[in-house]
Amino acid sequence: MLVAKVRLVVDFRSDRMESPEGKGTARRAWDAYVGAVGKVTAPALRPIVKLYAAGSVTDLVGFWVVWHQEGGFEGLRALGMSRASIYRRVKLFRIAFGAHPDEFEMPGVGLDLEGWRQGWAEWTKTKGKRAKSQS
Repeated sequence: MLVAKVRLVVDFRSDRMESPEGKGTARRAWDAYVGAVGKVTAPALRPIVKLYAAGSVTDLVGFWVVWHQEGGFEGLRALGMSRASIYRRVKLFRIAFGAHPDEFEMPGVGLDLEGWRQGWAEWTKTKGKRAKSQS
Protein backbone atom coordinates (compact mmCIF):
# COMPACT_ATOMS: atom_id res chain seq x y z
CA MET A 1 0.00 0.00 0.00
CA LEU A 2 1.36 3.36 -1.04
CA VAL A 3 0.32 6.49 0.81
CA ALA A 4 1.20 9.83 -0.65
CA LYS A 5 1.46 12.81 1.54
CA VAL A 6 1.00 16.03 -0.35
CA ARG A 7 1.47 19.33 1.29
CA LEU A 8 -0.38 22.12 -0.45
CA VAL A 9 0.32 25.20 1.58
CA VAL A 10 0.28 28.17 -0.70
CA ASP A 11 -0.12 31.70 0.56
CA PHE A 12 -1.90 33.76 -2.08
CA ARG A 13 -1.90 36.94 0.00
CA SER A 14 1.29 38.10 -1.66
CA ASP A 15 -0.36 37.74 -5.10
CA ARG A 16 -2.86 40.54 -4.66
CA MET A 17 -5.73 40.80 -7.12
CA GLU A 18 -6.86 44.07 -8.67
CA SER A 19 -10.03 44.00 -6.57
CA PRO A 20 -12.15 41.62 -4.47
CA GLU A 21 -13.85 40.77 -7.78
CA GLY A 22 -10.58 39.44 -9.19
CA LYS A 23 -10.33 40.45 -12.83
CA GLY A 24 -14.05 41.27 -12.84
CA THR A 25 -15.03 38.69 -15.46
CA ALA A 26 -18.09 37.43 -13.57
CA ARG A 27 -19.16 40.99 -12.64
CA ARG A 28 -18.96 42.18 -16.26
CA ALA A 29 -20.99 39.19 -17.46
CA TRP A 30 -23.60 39.80 -14.74
CA ASP A 31 -23.81 43.53 -15.50
CA ALA A 32 -24.27 42.80 -19.21
CA TYR A 33 -27.04 40.31 -18.42
CA VAL A 34 -28.82 42.71 -16.06
CA GLY A 35 -28.53 45.51 -18.59
CA ALA A 36 -30.04 43.41 -21.38
CA VAL A 37 -32.85 42.00 -19.24
CA GLY A 38 -33.56 45.39 -17.65
CA LYS A 39 -34.23 46.99 -21.03
CA VAL A 40 -37.00 44.46 -21.64
CA THR A 41 -38.49 44.02 -18.17
CA ALA A 42 -38.08 47.47 -16.58
CA PRO A 43 -40.89 49.17 -18.54
CA ALA A 44 -43.29 46.34 -17.73
CA LEU A 45 -42.32 45.98 -14.06
CA ARG A 46 -41.96 49.66 -13.11
CA PRO A 47 -45.72 50.27 -12.52
CA ILE A 48 -46.04 47.09 -10.45
CA VAL A 49 -43.00 47.97 -8.34
CA LYS A 50 -44.35 51.48 -7.74
CA LEU A 51 -47.72 50.11 -6.67
CA TYR A 52 -46.11 47.56 -4.37
CA ALA A 53 -43.69 50.07 -2.91
CA ALA A 54 -46.47 52.58 -2.25
CA GLY A 55 -48.49 49.92 -0.44
CA SER A 56 -45.47 48.77 1.56
CA VAL A 57 -44.57 52.30 2.64
CA THR A 58 -48.19 52.96 3.60
CA ASP A 59 -48.21 49.80 5.71
CA LEU A 60 -44.98 50.80 7.41
CA VAL A 61 -46.25 54.30 8.20
CA GLY A 62 -49.37 52.74 9.71
CA PHE A 63 -47.19 50.36 11.69
CA TRP A 64 -45.18 53.31 13.02
CA VAL A 65 -48.37 55.09 14.13
CA VAL A 66 -49.80 52.00 15.84
CA TRP A 67 -46.42 51.25 17.44
CA HIS A 68 -46.61 54.62 19.19
CA GLN A 69 -50.34 54.54 19.89
CA GLU A 70 -50.07 51.19 21.63
CA GLY A 71 -46.79 51.79 23.46
CA GLY A 72 -44.42 49.69 21.38
CA PHE A 73 -43.71 45.98 21.26
CA GLU A 74 -45.78 44.85 24.24
CA GLY A 75 -48.73 46.97 23.15
CA LEU A 76 -48.70 45.34 19.72
CA ARG A 77 -48.50 41.92 21.39
CA ALA A 78 -51.55 42.87 23.47
CA LEU A 79 -53.39 43.72 20.23
CA GLY A 80 -52.72 40.18 19.07
CA MET A 81 -49.75 40.63 16.74
CA SER A 82 -47.32 37.75 16.78
CA ARG A 83 -43.72 38.32 17.83
CA ALA A 84 -42.53 37.24 14.39
CA SER A 85 -44.87 39.71 12.68
CA ILE A 86 -43.67 42.57 14.88
CA TYR A 87 -40.00 41.70 14.33
CA ARG A 88 -40.57 41.41 10.58
CA ARG A 89 -42.23 44.83 10.42
CA VAL A 90 -39.54 46.43 12.59
CA LYS A 91 -36.91 45.03 10.22
CA LEU A 92 -38.75 46.32 7.14
CA PHE A 93 -39.25 49.69 8.83
CA ARG A 94 -35.54 49.95 9.62
CA ILE A 95 -34.64 49.05 6.04
CA ALA A 96 -37.05 51.62 4.61
CA PHE A 97 -36.55 54.50 7.06
CA GLY A 98 -33.10 53.81 8.50
CA ALA A 99 -34.20 53.79 12.15
CA HIS A 100 -36.18 51.74 14.64
CA PRO A 101 -39.86 52.82 14.77
CA ASP A 102 -39.43 53.72 18.44
CA GLU A 103 -36.66 56.21 17.62
CA PHE A 104 -37.89 57.51 14.27
CA GLU A 105 -39.55 60.91 14.07
CA MET A 106 -41.65 61.25 10.94
CA PRO A 107 -41.03 64.65 9.33
CA GLY A 108 -44.20 66.72 9.36
CA VAL A 109 -46.16 64.23 11.44
CA GLY A 110 -46.84 64.73 15.12
CA LEU A 111 -48.51 62.26 17.43
CA ASP A 112 -50.95 63.54 20.04
CA LEU A 113 -51.39 60.27 21.90
CA GLU A 114 -53.63 61.68 24.64
CA GLY A 115 -55.83 63.36 22.04
CA TRP A 116 -55.94 60.11 20.10
CA ARG A 117 -57.01 58.10 23.15
CA GLN A 118 -59.74 60.58 24.08
CA GLY A 119 -60.95 60.87 20.50
CA TRP A 120 -60.94 57.12 20.00
CA ALA A 121 -62.89 56.58 23.21
CA GLU A 122 -65.51 59.08 22.02
CA TRP A 123 -65.66 57.51 18.58
CA THR A 124 -66.29 54.05 20.01
CA LYS A 125 -69.18 55.43 22.09
CA THR A 126 -70.93 56.89 19.05
CA LYS A 127 -69.82 55.82 15.60
CA GLY A 128 -68.27 52.54 16.73
CA LYS A 129 -71.63 51.25 17.98
CA ARG A 130 -73.36 52.32 14.77
CA ALA A 131 -70.72 50.60 12.63
CA LYS A 132 -71.14 47.35 14.55
CA SER A 133 -74.92 47.41 14.25
CA GLN A 134 -74.77 47.85 10.47
CA SER A 135 -72.69 44.75 9.87
